[in-house]
Amino acid sequence: MTTPTPEVWFLTGSQSLYGPETLDQVAAQSQGIAARLDATSDLPIKVVWKPVLLDAGSIHRQVLAANSAPECVGVITWMHTFSPAKMWIAGLDALQKPLLHLHTQAGMELPWSTIDMDFMNLNQAAHGDREFGYIQSRLGVPRKTVAGHVDSPVVAARIGQWARAAVGRRELRQLKLARFGDNMRDVAVTEGDKVEAQLRFGVSVNTYGVNDLVAVVDQVADADIDKLVTEYADTYAVDASLLPGAERHESLRYGARIELGLRAFLGEGGFGAFTTNFEDLGGLRQLPGLAVQRLMADGYGFGGEGDWKTSVLLRGMKVMAAGLPGGTSFMEDYTYHLVPGEEKILGAHMLEVCPTITSAQPSLEIHPLSIGGREDPVRLRFTADPGPAVVAGLSDLGDRFRLTVNEIDVVEPDAALPNLPVACAVWEPRPSLATSAESWLMAGAPHHTVLSKAIGVEILEDFAEMTGVELVTIDADTTPRSFQRELRWNAAYHRLASRL
Repeated sequence: MTTPTPEVWFLTGSQSLYGPETLDQVAAQSQGIAARLDATSDLPIKVVWKPVLLDAGSIHRQVLAANSAPECVGVITWMHTFSPAKMWIAGLDALQKPLLHLHTQAGMELPWSTIDMDFMNLNQAAHGDREFGYIQSRLGVPRKTVAGHVDSPVVAARIGQWARAAVGRRELRQLKLARFGDNMRDVAVTEGDKVEAQLRFGVSVNTYGVNDLVAVVDQVADADIDKLVTEYADTYAVDASLLPGAERHESLRYGARIELGLRAFLGEGGFGAFTTNFEDLGGLRQLPGLAVQRLMADGYGFGGEGDWKTSVLLRGMKVMAAGLPGGTSFMEDYTYHLVPGEEKILGAHMLEVCPTITSAQPSLEIHPLSIGGREDPVRLRFTADPGPAVVAGLSDLGDRFRLTVNEIDVVEPDAALPNLPVACAVWEPRPSLATSAESWLMAGAPHHTVLSKAIGVEILEDFAEMTGVELVTIDADTTPRSFQRELRWNAAYHRLASRL
């Protein structure tokens, strides 16, 4: 994380009509709800309770404070009693942070034998939140709505997913991305509108000459390379040809030099994401492979062939997944296994797959690279762990960005891959390879993706809602016909909405 510890602010609505005694109870109970949320392991950030809001002025001031607070990534609202919604119009109209409407109440069970009108007046979120829901819909406020008691694991998990999406959104709003060279020549999908991306997400994307990086790489001290090479030996199964004194050891040292130079350049510039391009390597002797893999493992966004959109998405998903098991990586659908009933996708890239998607010890190897015209690069080699996952791709359709997500199951390869010199993942897309591929192609989704075993569709749904990005999902229920209809409906909606 590159900013202050993120918080969500807990805002409670009521009104002065109820009098000080009832409002004291409202405050105490809402503090209790916020404290229980803050204590749950499902929320990766701090929940901060704010005083109960009783009128339009206090609501508006609180919203403006949330907008301007860098640590506040979103607000959770709850109408404990009945808060007349016209009081919320100015505040909701001014709100610039993600909103979660929590529809809950202080107690999980009703005390049937003792319920009186005092209890009913105090515990009336059942219709207070409906008033609030109306005004949000009337104003067209984007939000997530979660109903249920905060002690429910399902409720806590859904709020936690929203909070992760909010942190990812906040990260992209301040993200700086360095492109080393341009994108691969004549490739369409890696192009895109960087101005629109900055307007939509906040990310600043700029290009730097590869030799600007080379100048930093060339200045790396030998003593620092010695330390990093030792770290490699302690962390990975290093191929014998790369060990000190062996014939390819200098290649490993140069891979370490690239990593140290990249870290220095990105750190000095405050960059959280970057791209490279095998067609534009300047004075680099190797295409960065090992360096990119290790930087991704530390949370950096990356895209190959100058693919800045995938790099942005990877950085955002890395932040959303922080602390969760499973791993998140740059990926590419590479080739198919099309035996009927056994269809699978083998995903990989030239070099750059993140080791967080395996629990096994990667091997550190060197192999020729048939493109790029440089020395053989060093890289980590492994196969992704099996389990449920998603692949997500961000494409620029000209009038909007589209985020396409496919639910998948990562599986073991059918046999060993002794001659494949790169890290890889094998998966079965849902609902089937044919429907997944047809839908992906209809969506115009990219060939570069982000594979995550750490986060699922709901977090990405929340992220898309927060950023105003179109989201289409390919899952177990998808059919090509229904998916095509959804794309057409989405196109009509987004083109109409853009003119409102």
